[in-house]
Amino acid sequence: MNTTANKITLLRILLVPVFLILEYTGRPVAAFAVYVLASLSDLADGYIARHYNQITVIGKFMDPLADKMLVLSAMCYLIEAGVMPAWAVAAVIFREFAVSGLRLIAAQKNIVIAAAQSGKIKTACTMVCLGLMLLLLSRPQPLLNGICTGLILVTTLYSGFEYFKNNIQVFKESE
Repeated sequence: MNTTANKITLLRILLVPVFLILEYTGRPVAAFAVYVLASLSDLADGYIARHYNQITVIGKFMDPLADKMLVLSAMCYLIEAGVMPAWAVAAVIFREFAVSGLRLIAAQKNIVIAAAQSGKIKTACTMVCLGLMLLLLSRPQPLLNGICTGLILVTTLYSGFEYFKNNIQVFKESE
């Protein structure tokens, strides 16, 4: 964890409970600010890792984990707030487990599955949509919430499909 990029990723992980504590203690503006900071840190650590050649094995593991912790925490909060349906979050969780399982199988075969562009789009779309839903939580926006949930689902399911389509050889080699 000695690179700047990895330290930023660790910061994102540490910001997740801060975000939740602020939400649950009735400080939504501060919680939103922490959520935005954590989301932007994903851009920062990725840029720094690539630009300054700080790509590490731990970073490849921790960065997507930090993203999942942030977005799933926000989604769970939005379920509790009655803004996001649990079935939609279950679909997101299913995709995350499926892609993680694919990566585990690939890793056992010394195959590295790089982050796909669709996965990056999915993460950005999810973070922006969740941010909008959090920002407008005090003023119910059913249409916007539905559109955001739909965008999250479409990008999530598409990127999951793409990971499996592009890496089907992982399963063919394991027979």
